Amino acid sequence: MTVCGPLAAQQAVTRTQAVATALARGARVALGRADTAAAAGVARSARAFPNPTLVATYTTDAPQHHAVVDLPLDLPWLRSARIGAAEAARDAARYGFAFTRATTRFDVETTYTRALAAAAHARLSRRTAQDADSLLTMARLRREVGDVSELDVRLAAVNAGQLENTAVDDSLAAIDAVLSLQLAMGLPAAEPTIVLVDSLVPPPPADITPALQGEALPVAAAAAGLRSEERALALVHRSLFAPRFEVGVEAQDPSGPGRGLLPTFGIALPLPLFNRSGGEAAQVAAARDRARAELELVRRETAADLARAQRELTAARARVRRDQDILASADRVAAMSLQAYAEGAVALANVLEAQRNAREALGRYIDDLATADGAAAAVRLLTTPADQP
Repeated sequence: MTVCGPLAAQQAVTRTQAVATALARGARVALGRADTAAAAGVARSARAFPNPTLVATYTTDAPQHHAVVDLPLDLPWLRSARIGAAEAARDAARYGFAFTRATTRFDVETTYTRALAAAAHARLSRRTAQDADSLLTMARLRREVGDVSELDVRLAAVNAGQLENTAVDDSLAAIDAVLSLQLAMGLPAAEPTIVLVDSLVPPPPADITPALQGEALPVAAAAAGLRSEERALALVHRSLFAPRFEVGVEAQDPSGPGRGLLPTFGIALPLPLFNRSGGEAAQVAAARDRARAELELVRRETAADLARAQRELTAARARVRRDQDILASADRVAAMSLQAYAEGAVALANVLEAQRNAREALGRYIDDLATADGAAAAVRLLTTPADQP
């Protein structure tokens, strides 16, 4: 059992197309978009002025009819704190949504890379299984003419059977990798419906150590969250004595000298005798302290992750360069040993060892390419500036 070729109904997909599909159909992106819209709505509500309240009453005593409009006074220090908290929360949601998009792009790119690596391993296993079959046929032919013993034939048969099993396992792994990519793209994953178009190549030199301009997205999101909590705490303290202005009219006493409407107005001040918002202030203060600690943690973790990704990228690129030289030598040795075995100059064990070395060298080269590509994607993710989401 091996991986079949592309079917007619399967769609050819590049890495860029896979990322675009995931950004358009991904569940996490949809959730982040909804959170951003909700935060924008909260910021819009914070900018709105409070509505007045009309109170109409009737009493048996004169004057009997009363109409009062209660208008909360949106004083500048209250309004600025409320709007500042809402806009900082909106900025945190916006940065968080941008980081969600960047994370989705990173996940799809790395999944695409793993699928390419799995497909390369499957092709390698297929080819080595076919080579093992050819070697088994050669050993049988040489046994018929008396050049080798039954031991070589059985050894070649064992090698061919093991490599066929490996080819089956790698074929299944390649299919699973494609299905994982379809899930990341927001597509059904019951069966493969896409074909990978891009190739597994080393990352360009520009991705080694890109400079970070400004704050990283997770740091900007955490900083905006801290600003929001600080403004929310200021709003709690300032709202303790939020006044209200009352203006209205009442009907004149019928027993009085004249008739008409008499104006009335006043100022309503809250009296914090029983509740001074201590519990609410403590909650918001705790949230502020948590946001401050989270900001410091995110800064340290982002810096550490970036440094680690840059080290991994540098090391992976160096391994890829060495793997290219090793692979060329291993392929040459395998070809020479096979030719020597056909001429009766070396034993079968030498051929199997040379082929195993060449197979392992190519497998390691594929893995190092995937590692380098993943490290480059991680560096791009962690160096995405907040002003370029």
